[in-house]
Amino acid sequence: MVKYNTGINIFMDIAGGKWKCLILFFLSQQSVRTKEFYELMPGITQKVLTDQLKQLEGDGLVRREIFREVPPKVEYSLTELGRSFIPVLNTMCEWGNTYASVKGMEPDEQIQCDHK
Repeated sequence: MVKYNTGINIFMDIAGGKWKCLILFFLSQQSVRTKEFYELMPGITQKVLTDQLKQLEGDGLVRREIFREVPPKVEYSLTELGRSFIPVLNTMCEWGNTYASVKGMEPDEQIQCDHK
């Protein structure tokens, strides 16, 4: 068993990395199919997406639902525990927008931060 000194260690273990928070952010808006992640996050590889989703599912934040149809459809959504992370995502999004404004950066598109 891994021993943690602080909550931030736990947080970084669960949500750290380049893509996890972005995956959770998009799932806070709606359920997402596997192929849609590639449209939402250009540059992510299949291996990385699969690994990150499996880790988030294993940590109890993401639910994977398989629809029995041809071709098979897989859809991801947040669990109750995952939805409890939405206020953190909203705060991160708002901070990023504030930082961009202070630095005179122009985002590619305006993303609405406040998700329920």
